Amino acid sequence: MNKVGLITIGEAARSLGVGVDTLRYYERIGLVPRPARTPGNARLYDSRDMSRLRFIRRAQKMDFSLEEIGMLLRMRADPANAKDEVRRLTARKLEITDARLRELTQLRDELRLLLNLCKAGSEGCAILDELDAPDDAGQM
Repeated sequence: MNKVGLITIGEAARSLGVGVDTLRYYERIGLVPRPARTPGNARLYDSRDMSRLRFIRRAQKMDFSLEEIGMLLRMRADPANAKDEVRRLTARKLEITDARLRELTQLRDELRLLLNLCKAGSEGCAILDELDAPDDAGQM
């Protein structure tokens, strides 16, 4: 940060682990307000901007969509009155995550089974046979 506490878009991007185009995109779609500018029109981010950007990055890591993050940012302005809505949104995200986890667990189990069935030295390959098999609906 420089002496007035502002950092450039490049410094902000590096600190967040994103590209500068990502920060420009967040601004373009309204996730972040237009930051301060230098006389040469370069973006400068202050601590509030960085806090908002860190919030966005954390929410993305929790698999919230940019639309959901926009909702969360609006709720962030009045957390006491948004608590129920935040809980509903988060509960829905948890349901989706649990469903994906079940699917991944099933996939892991199927892959383990196929590896066990396709032993070295055996004739054919159970993995290729399974990938060649018609799907459950009997379609090709």
